[in-house]
Amino acid sequence: MPGTNLTREEAQQRAKLLTVDSYEIELDLSGAQEGGTYPSVTTVRFQSAEAGAETFIDLVAPAVHEVVLNGHALDVAAVFRDSRIALPHLAAGANELRVVADCAYTNTGEGLHRFVDPVDEQAYLYTQFEVPDARRVFASFEQPDLKATFRFTVTAPEGWTVISNSPRDTSQGAEPKDRVWAFEPTPRISSYITALIVGPYHAVHSSYEGKDGQSVPLGIYCRPSLAEFLDADAIFDVTRQGFDWFQEKFAYDYPFAKYDQLFVPEFNAGAMENAGAVTIRDQYVFRSKVTDAAYEVRAETILHELAHMWFGDLVTMEWWNDLWLNESFATYTSIACQAYAEGSKWPHAWTTFANSMKTWAYRQDQLPSTHPIMADIRDLDDVLVNFDGITYAKGASVLKQLVAYVGMDAFFKGVQGYFKAHAFGNTRLSDLLGFLEETSGRDLTAWSKAWLETAGINVLRPEVETDEQGAITAFAVRQEAPALPAGAKGEPVLRPHRIAVGLYELQDGRLVRTDRIELDIDGPLTAVPELVGRARPTVVLLNDDDLSYAKVRLDEISLANVTAHLGDFTESLPRALCWASAWDMTRDGELATRDYLALVLSGIGKESDIGVVQSLHRQVKLAVDLYADPAWRAEGLATWTEATLEHLRAAEPGSDHQLAWARAFAATARTEGQLTYLSALLDGAAEIEGLAVDTELRWAFLERLVATGVVDEPAIAAELERDATAAGERHAATARAARPTAEAKAAAWAAVVESGDLPNAVQEAVIGGFVQTDQRELLAPYTEKFFAAVKDVWDTRSHEIAQQIAVGLYPSLQVTPETLAATDAWLAAAEPNAALRRLVSESRAGVERALRAQAADAAAAAAAV
Repeated sequence: MPGTNLTREEAQQRAKLLTVDSYEIELDLSGAQEGGTYPSVTTVRFQSAEAGAETFIDLVAPAVHEVVLNGHALDVAAVFRDSRIALPHLAAGANELRVVADCAYTNTGEGLHRFVDPVDEQAYLYTQFEVPDARRVFASFEQPDLKATFRFTVTAPEGWTVISNSPRDTSQGAEPKDRVWAFEPTPRISSYITALIVGPYHAVHSSYEGKDGQSVPLGIYCRPSLAEFLDADAIFDVTRQGFDWFQEKFAYDYPFAKYDQLFVPEFNAGAMENAGAVTIRDQYVFRSKVTDAAYEVRAETILHELAHMWFGDLVTMEWWNDLWLNESFATYTSIACQAYAEGSKWPHAWTTFANSMKTWAYRQDQLPSTHPIMADIRDLDDVLVNFDGITYAKGASVLKQLVAYVGMDAFFKGVQGYFKAHAFGNTRLSDLLGFLEETSGRDLTAWSKAWLETAGINVLRPEVETDEQGAITAFAVRQEAPALPAGAKGEPVLRPHRIAVGLYELQDGRLVRTDRIELDIDGPLTAVPELVGRARPTVVLLNDDDLSYAKVRLDEISLANVTAHLGDFTESLPRALCWASAWDMTRDGELATRDYLALVLSGIGKESDIGVVQSLHRQVKLAVDLYADPAWRAEGLATWTEATLEHLRAAEPGSDHQLAWARAFAATARTEGQLTYLSALLDGAAEIEGLAVDTELRWAFLERLVATGVVDEPAIAAELERDATAAGERHAATARAARPTAEAKAAAWAAVVESGDLPNAVQEAVIGGFVQTDQRELLAPYTEKFFAAVKDVWDTRSHEIAQQIAVGLYPSLQVTPETLAATDAWLAAAEPNAALRRLVSESRAGVERALRAQAADAAAAAAAV
């Protein structure tokens, strides 16, 4: 029984048989305010290559009333089961199918999601179809290579707005008649990028005016309760900059009739590239002050989705094996646009990429689930857990290296040919590589095999020899291929790398780059004769400018100088690379946690890049909580917390750094005096010049006070009354789950695991409050409960809901051999499917890594005695 799964072989067979022409989809959402189910009528016209053949169409629905194939009514009870409708005896050539069903609104962020805003008590709907959830709204051939045109007709409540991929069909009048919204047919696109957004949304309209009279209507939407916070002009500015840069680089005009961006509630991901109707999580409409790093991340998200209009929507992967190419390309080009576009506010975007995205990639690539960038996707279960750091961040890192390898002009010329040749079609990786080989003159076969078809990370180390006068007599780059994690498939390999070697000198207290050499390295050892005879610099930095994807280690002298002067690099990118190397060494047990803390404290005060500062805040807290020797942990936390308060008080009033340090202090305040001060900041008894304790910061302060037992339910209820919004309800749910009592933990566990009816965003909030690093003993009994419940949760909940629980409630804080043993016993006995096994194995690897790091920290302390 397939359940809701679909295998690659089944998709290939269906694609050989069928060519899909068009869908006409009629939905009656008149009852959306009340919820439940809604009528869905789908008419599909398609071609069959064979007479008498049998296939199936996908549908997840509570009830199917009618299935009519080529004018003949089929027995619904006989043909509909396991999310499929069997279609027997197809005609050769043209076929027409009509399916009448009742489909269900969801609260999981999959299919047609329904949310009621507590501010105006109105329902707001949006669809989310990637990977396989268009079938929750209409009958569809749910695979990316069966493209078709889609025409939506929607009946909606009076006064509501309906947005879809295409403009509304105005042939019947300027306004919808009888609450019926009819839309023009889309171009040929995949089902997973179709969309409907329905409700009394607030809208702001503008346009993009391009060359040769090009005019693209632009829209931005959000709930009315967020309208006062919507900075539409800033969002339009980033969007127009993206249109300019992408159209120039791609040499292909934006391929759809309009471009709407819709900020929607309870969205599981960052955003979704629905053609012409991008949905974005509405946390990006900032209700309170945020740092510039948050605006940069939002801009990257906006540009990422816009890039998808070409790479992913115009040209789409044939099967999910090449999901990485969609996501990596969008990530690379969005960062490149921020870094290189004229007038960009974030020319330092590659620093952010090195500091955040690549850190994610390195972590993912060291898990037992590591896989080649071009993953083997056997079925939908595989792809649903493959939206990971390899698919996005490692893939984008490798594309950045490919650009350095072939040259940016050749890269984009190849991309231009690819778009022209495959517009509105489906492709494989080989199609793109063929164009890149043609434009660059390089044979990419070996490069592709080494980088895209193998897993794991290489380590690059400099080998430097000098004479008595300090002149370099020999310089080489040593490449290593560490063993893959236990359980990972494949073998470690050495790869070709295009890297830069940066030479830095200490001048007037600053580390300044005095020279840079770019070269190709391959094999275990690559000599760099250009450096022989030069005076040894203060710091030699491999992979300067972050061109390649590798762990980088410093030679002994460079390491000592970086340790003393990490905050003194004049540029942000080499600082980020050195911070990332130190973090990586800490995770690997090569640098003791206490030494990492000391390094951060010595340099963070000089760090100007706010994104790097905030990453360091998160990493230090994680390191001390999980990687420190438990016997020293309290001392480490005390040291860190005192530092956060000192930096908060010393920060420039009103600055991003001040806000970041306020949040860092709130996340770790622990002594009676610190908590009293936090309480005073919350109630206004104490003030810090320039620090606005606004709505979001108030919740951050309150959640810490609740988690430490200083305040309880009355304070939560009072704050929720003050902020009676959906965001306030989520914060209150987090705070209630964070209370340090057995009763609070039991209630949170019951709400998430036992009842199972929380909306996705509320469940996520409860899990976030439940797991508190200061409450290990209180959470210890839930290790056994987790393993007793997780398989049933996986088997009975939707994917998004189940994944939140499987990852979020795994006992990651119980860093003990007993947790590993319990995990191993469960893996052996429960026989989970591949997706759940992967998620639990990844969490297990985190505990195993933490145990190694704790041992390394303890050993460093012992050696220092």
